[in-house]
Amino acid sequence: MVGEAEDRLREAEALLERLERARARLEATEDPDAAIDVLAELSEIAKEIELAIGDARKAVDAEP
Repeated sequence: MVGEAEDRLREAEALLERLERARARLEATEDPDAAIDVLAELSEIAKEIELAIGDARKAVDAEP
């Protein structure tokens, strides 16, 4: 199960990198429509991060 938890944490780290790139795009844009699109993407990435962290916690809790 530790391997599974580590996999989930790596997934969360990759998602965090995506989140940082999207945040940088948001800061760089001056187009309101593009900003709305990036905000929607940030919301989806945040949800994916929450799921990955929750899965990692479940994997750790399931260890004997």
